Amino acid sequence: MDTYRHGNNACSMTTPLSAMAEAFEELLEISKANQKGSEEEMRLDTFCDACSFVSVLFGCLGLAFKFAELEYVSKVRDLKEASRTYDTIEDILELDVANDTVKTPGSLSRNLRRVRQGLDLIRALFEQFLSTEEYSLKEAASTAYAQVCAPYHSWTIRTAVAAGMYALPTRDQLLLRLSETDQSAEKKMRRYISAALPVIEYIDKLYLSRNIILDW
Repeated sequence: MDTYRHGNNACSMTTPLSAMAEAFEELLEISKANQKGSEEEMRLDTFCDACSFVSVLFGCLGLAFKFAELEYVSKVRDLKEASRTYDTIEDILELDVANDTVKTPGSLSRNLRRVRQGLDLIRALFEQFLSTEEYSLKEAASTAYAQVCAPYHSWTIRTAVAAGMYALPTRDQLLLRLSETDQSAEKKMRRYISAALPVIEYIDKLYLSRNIILDW
């Protein structure tokens, strides 16, 4: 729990980065257990709850990532709704594989794929953000987008994103919006990176194990 001082009063609060890191560390334990031979699968509702914390960060990034925020939030919401019917993320993949609808727009498996890309985008953004203090948020975000999302986006979307990059907040503005300092943000971003990467790989393996190529 992080403590921040507002005016003359000290108060404790969980920041967006703290919530993200903690939620994905819980998911990490499930993916680790699975790698060790456990039959425990990742619950869809638990996954969606963790992903919902990332939505806050997209909102802090402004216009440049509005496309990602809108797509990400709507797909997390759809998956959360589906969790009333399906227990695990494996269940929704099995459903779409059986119906040959994995890549069909609006299918749960396609939504999961897009949410996974959103998680990876934030992971790449954090890595670039932490690579040097001289790296602006615009540079970090541009590099992260080029790595993770640009290969799958049309020229129109790529152009709109490039134009929006100029509206990104500065490093200091982002830290202020997240209620963090440079030092506290670095620790929590690294925690998210360490936890999210194995979770992303876990999701990728679910597709690959079903002979679904990840080129979309």
